[in-house]
Amino acid sequence: MSAPHDPTALPEGLPVPEDDGACDHLVGMRIPSLVLLSTHGALDLGALADRRLVLYAYPRTGRPGVAPLPGWDAIPGARGCTPESCAFRDRHAELRDMATVAGLSAQTLEEQREFAERNSMPFPIFSDPELRLARALRLPTFEAGGITLYKRVTLIAEGGEIVKAFYPVFPPDTHADEVLTWLRGRGGDLPGFGGDDRASSNGREQRRGVDRAPLPARLKLTGRPTSFPTVARGARCPTRARACG
Repeated sequence: MSAPHDPTALPEGLPVPEDDGACDHLVGMRIPSLVLLSTHGALDLGALADRRLVLYAYPRTGRPGVAPLPGWDAIPGARGCTPESCAFRDRHAELRDMATVAGLSAQTLEEQREFAERNSMPFPIFSDPELRLARALRLPTFEAGGITLYKRVTLIAEGGEIVKAFYPVFPPDTHADEVLTWLRGRGGDLPGFGGDDRASSNGREQRRGVDRAPLPARLKLTGRPTSFPTVARGARCPTRARACG
């Protein structure tokens, strides 16, 4: 009898995704003004990217004890959505000094809310079942169990423009550290992040700042924001109740 599904774990020997060039066009594109539902209400992705945004898109989270889609672990890059999200959660105290962080998948808002509450996610998790962002930016997707899902990709935007695309992302559980290292190496904080208005290391002029009001109050359009407790760095994703993978 096999052990119950644990989406917080990454099994040995997972297939490594290859770079198929599907994200080569992204740097230089602008994040569209696209309002999507999230765990913090309806938010405009374009407004979030006005300063600096780290947006990580992932295939699909699961729940502990609930079997994933058929053949899930054999799909390169599919497994690991919970470890990736929990790593961004655990690094959020450091990341938020340099960027706004948000997650996104094609799952329903109900699924995103359940995941965010169970795992104490402090930043917005977007629901995009119609793949609107994928169409706008030509993001890569794949089919599993008759469902079209996002491939794992992380976008960093400054002043609304994509300046970095991480693709493929593997292993997912250390990706938040990879993003944090990249941000630190970029040099210079944007206005409103870290209190330093120096120009970034690529010599671009600093983008304009915006107010530092709390995220839901500044950008929420509709819906009621959800407040989640801060999770100490290094905390593990809860394995009780239901979870993702």
